[in-house]
Amino acid sequence: MSSTDGGLQPGREPDEIDAAQAALNRMREAAAARGEVRRAAPRAGGAQKQRAPRGTRGFSQFHATGRDPLGLGKVVGRLVAERGWTSPVAVGSVMAQWATLVGPEIAAHCTPESFTDTTLHVRCDSTAWATQLRLLSVSLLEKFRNDLGDGVVTSIHVLGPAAPNWRKGGRSVQGRGPRDTYG
Repeated sequence: MSSTDGGLQPGREPDEIDAAQAALNRMREAAAARGEVRRAAPRAGGAQKQRAPRGTRGFSQFHATGRDPLGLGKVVGRLVAERGWTSPVAVGSVMAQWATLVGPEIAAHCTPESFTDTTLHVRCDSTAWATQLRLLSVSLLEKFRNDLGDGVVTSIHVLGPAAPNWRKGGRSVQGRGPRDTYG
């Protein structure tokens, strides 16, 4: 087929040009100009089926070369491992899976606030729960070590309830502010 027929196919009239076939023919000609060799596709029922190399267990022959498509989980897992992000990802899993790691009762009263180096800062809604969490911190650190890996969380800094804020409105005065002047 030459480039002058514009994608004509045998048995078709010149007014019935197939746009997809014409584009395919142009791509084939461009590949031939670059020196790429076209290989014939294996026919069904033709020659015997080639056996996959040993050890592939059903994967295509391109799997080992990295040409086979991978699932998103494998790609992200490889990216995390190559970049050394295992610790930050584990920290994110502490924040995201807090309720499953510590249980629903503790999660209802204590929430993780921040993470610096290997210290987890947890805010509790009452001083009683802050004391309880300080007592449970050793067992929680052991659970984190088993679930997330060694060295991800090495200490828990327990914070009590936040003090009330007496500022009202968008503007405030620096300093002590108004005090009782009645006597």
